[in-house]
Amino acid sequence: MSKTAKAPEIITRRGKPISVILPIKDYQALLDRLEDAEDAACLKKARAKPQSFRPLNEYLAAHGKARI
Repeated sequence: MSKTAKAPEIITRRGKPISVILPIKDYQALLDRLEDAEDAACLKKARAKPQSFRPLNEYLAAHGKARI
């Protein structure tokens, strides 16, 4: 693959695609988008659960920790 290749190259075996070669910038962009999608899914799951809050002092007392 030349250093100036822009389009992904598809590697095949017995006529079926098995791998893709793409520029590192495109690969990094895909990883970033995947991470964003995972974060959004996690946030959506967290928001679906009932939320409850309590004062910090109450939490620390329940866990035997002193406030610094």
